[in-house]
Amino acid sequence: MKTYLPSRFLVDRDQSRCIQCQVCVNQCSFGVHSYDASDNLVKANEANCVGCHRCVVFCPTNAINIRKNTLSYRDNYNWRPEAIEDILKQAETGGVLLTGMGSDKEHKNYWDHLVLNASQVTNPSIDPLREPMELVTYLGKKPDMIEIDQKTGTLKTEMPPQIKLSLPVMFSAMSYGAVSLNVQQSLARAATESGTFWNTGEGGLHKSLYKYAKNTIVQVASGRFGVHSEYLNAGAVVEIKIGQGAKPGIGGHLPGEKVSLDVSKTRMIPQGTDALSPAPQHDIYSIEDLTQLIYALKEATNYTKPISVKIAAVHNSAAIASGMVRAGADIIVLDGIRGSTGAAPKVIRDNVGIPIEMALASVDSRLRQEGIRNQASLVISGGIRNSGDIAKAIALGADAVYIGTAALMALGCTCCQQCHTGKCAWGICTSDLALTKRINPEIGAQRLSNLLRGWSIEIKDILGGMGINAIESLRGNRLALRGMGLSDTELQILGVKMVGS
Repeated sequence: MKTYLPSRFLVDRDQSRCIQCQVCVNQCSFGVHSYDASDNLVKANEANCVGCHRCVVFCPTNAINIRKNTLSYRDNYNWRPEAIEDILKQAETGGVLLTGMGSDKEHKNYWDHLVLNASQVTNPSIDPLREPMELVTYLGKKPDMIEIDQKTGTLKTEMPPQIKLSLPVMFSAMSYGAVSLNVQQSLARAATESGTFWNTGEGGLHKSLYKYAKNTIVQVASGRFGVHSEYLNAGAVVEIKIGQGAKPGIGGHLPGEKVSLDVSKTRMIPQGTDALSPAPQHDIYSIEDLTQLIYALKEATNYTKPISVKIAAVHNSAAIASGMVRAGADIIVLDGIRGSTGAAPKVIRDNVGIPIEMALASVDSRLRQEGIRNQASLVISGGIRNSGDIAKAIALGADAVYIGTAALMALGCTCCQQCHTGKCAWGICTSDLALTKRINPEIGAQRLSNLLRGWSIEIKDILGGMGINAIESLRGNRLALRGMGLSDTELQILGVKMVGS
């Protein structure tokens, strides 16, 4: 018995404008549009439409509009259309529902319930156009104290390995295969041009990207895809991935449809096979095991690079982070429930993990209470949308943030959540060579650099308005934050006061 599912989107075509040029047919990777030669008409199979808007953008006569199908089920607060359709899909396939991007559920976004302070009279504001503003950020373990040579003014204390960011923003882990090579080239070039870093994700490093090594973070995940000595020594940072916000507690999954010949060579796996990372790292079953891996990677890279450890934001993140710092991690990465992915079971993405704001506040507080906050930098990710979110994250205790979805949106992503299909119409989350050409790395790098430049200007404006001339003065300064519409418990966990107090 074939399940009938109404199309989620409707395609409106103005035939008085349509010139049958078939641009929409060529641009749609999901097979929505087709040309009927007998009628000399372009027609639409609306059941295939995912709402990516590629056809709308490229239609030369503005003849196409995509709108949501308003066909309604009987009103039922519990049995919403999404729940009904998910059951119908699983009744037909008997499989796990996969999806891409981050959770689209109505989880409270705490950034929108936090506001920043501003200077007025006693602490005058600073004009960032005329006064220097410092956004440079160093990530890595910091010593308990430093010693300066009084005669020369030089630093006598030997510093652990550090990386220098021109602004506290990096591009988060997006692996080759999950995104196209052209996307990774865009990220690598933009990171190099902007003085920040991009992360390979768990898919290894394509041979064409080794020239960007100084601005590359290489990841070691449970599947060890593409991990070898040259890879480890190429990156400026080595990141151990234990978990991620879109799928805490489970392994990675790259569908075989996206494992092209080039992806298979980089990942060192057979072409066309699903790349399944085990849920745990099979050599990490305790903090002692993590310590061994951290120092094995330090040994493999001659103690010249910071070692980062990434976990999903969960209810005991603070205790886990404390153990990670004591295990020797130089950088802690927390990824919240709004973090995105190329493919994840929908039920995990939407129901497991906690908001990054709560995890950040609890981890920062725990490390400060234990007197070890200086022993590791704290980086967060999972739904960072703009410069305001970044400033609030810094005030809440982060050293820097990762951005993923925002970076992809700068390249054209419309968040249609079809990343797992490999059919991305914008050439972003695909290995199809015909589609990947839709991303021009030179233009992509420029757009990403523009985004970072715009955010850096806005962050300087925020700092200036607060009477602060360096990002260091905002870091962990929760007195600069106030909460709105939050309960006493939420305010207590975040460590901020209510507005008006």
